[in-house]
Amino acid sequence: MPVALLVVVLGATVEAMRDVPATAPADALVVDVVGHQWWWEVRYRKEGVTTANELHVPVGRPIALRLTSADVIHSFWVPELGGKLDLLPDGTNTLVLQADQPGEYRGECAEFCGLQHARMRITVVAEPAEQFASWAAAQQQPAAEPAGVAARRGQELFLGGDCATCHALRGTTAAATVGPDLTHVARRRTLGAGAAPNTPGDLADWVSDPHSTKSGVAMPATDLAADELDAVLAYLGALE
Repeated sequence: MPVALLVVVLGATVEAMRDVPATAPADALVVDVVGHQWWWEVRYRKEGVTTANELHVPVGRPIALRLTSADVIHSFWVPELGGKLDLLPDGTNTLVLQADQPGEYRGECAEFCGLQHARMRITVVAEPAEQFASWAAAQQQPAAEPAGVAARRGQELFLGGDCATCHALRGTTAAATVGPDLTHVARRRTLGAGAAPNTPGDLADWVSDPHSTKSGVAMPATDLAADELDAVLAYLGALE
């Protein structure tokens, strides 16, 4: 009986694998996805856009995801869109998927990758081609210039402190690649790869002590004074 069950499961698995595209069509949107402990870096090659933990795609168009890892083995999986594939530190795998209906699709890492494996989530936002083009055009813009005294002070603290040693803000002197690109961080739905919603209160908790939200992350707690933290939050909250 166990042998018979395994044969049936194997046959069904092989048949399902045949339905998963192995190569991308010529008109596919190519996106590089890099797994980190514990977040997703998303790079749009042609568009010149880098974001984190959100994958925006046009409805009805094939998407070629070039998957790789910056550290350990991760696995990209969005159940509603089908297909699951590993991200390896020593090579690149390509996963082709397509969203046929607009909406938000929840994904996650499907390979145990450390302490916060279960909180390494990604959101796929499928939208009509026109909306995707508008989103991409907005993402191509440099970081917004701060408006107001608090936001200007926050920019100074960001660029002159430890933040700029890990993060990038396009259009500024911050160009590090250790952590996520924060150029348009205020537009994102979540913080810490789905660990918390992107609200002012949760952002304050994340900046001041990310380990209270997601233990073990590489980002250290800050030693900013209360007024300095408020200024940095004012700046980040305006980065749309």
